[in-house]
Amino acid sequence: MDIKDSVALVTGGNRGIGEAFVRAFIEAGAAKVYVGSRKVENAQHLVDEFGDKVVPVELDVSKPEQIEAAAARCQDVSILVNNAGQFSMQTLMKAPDLSFARAEMETNYFGPLSMCRAFAPILAKHPKSAIANVLSAGGIVAVPGMGGYSPSKFAGRAMTTCVRAELAPQNTSVTALVVGSVDTRMASHVEGYKEPPSAIAKAGLDAIRKGASEVDTDFMAIDVRAQLARDPKALEMAMRRSLAGERVTTGR
Repeated sequence: MDIKDSVALVTGGNRGIGEAFVRAFIEAGAAKVYVGSRKVENAQHLVDEFGDKVVPVELDVSKPEQIEAAAARCQDVSILVNNAGQFSMQTLMKAPDLSFARAEMETNYFGPLSMCRAFAPILAKHPKSAIANVLSAGGIVAVPGMGGYSPSKFAGRAMTTCVRAELAPQNTSVTALVVGSVDTRMASHVEGYKEPPSAIAKAGLDAIRKGASEVDTDFMAIDVRAQLARDPKALEMAMRRSLAGERVTTGR
């Protein structure tokens, strides 16, 4: 998959990892990047910097009508990055109700799935196309302190595998990006070394170019997978400490 002259859409593209993807696509020669944002004005700083290469799109992936409108508008997309995510900082048992878990599942699972379904016919117009789903190390090991977020990322990972199989006949690669410790607002609870968002975007573009199935994008993701392979029970017990209010710390 060639990034140069491609047309990308990045959900949650106005800040953090999403904004890093927008910048990486433009640097790599993409013809245009649609920036999905709940409020288009939140992406204005990217328009000011990059001009007509950046097109803000009102897009809350938990709202089907906005996904439908985005697909109708963005008919030239060849690369879709499902980056938008939600972390409510609630546990499953102590949350006052299921609304937080439902919201995380809507944004982190049903949202990307709906985007894949809406854009698959558009991606099929190209000889080669790609989807990259931004997931989490919390999607390969359960983190009790991350409540509904971790289960939603497990679901997102399984969905990515299923969609990859379904879209293979149309030459759309579907990549799972397993993200660990990144210096973003969502990871403010994590101590220790954090990769800059630009490193995740670089790993993501490399994965898209190669048509990779799954990539660990940073040190924490790699370390978690290694610990999971070496001693899954010990890792499970370590993750329980998050329930006592202990901060999650990377091993670096």
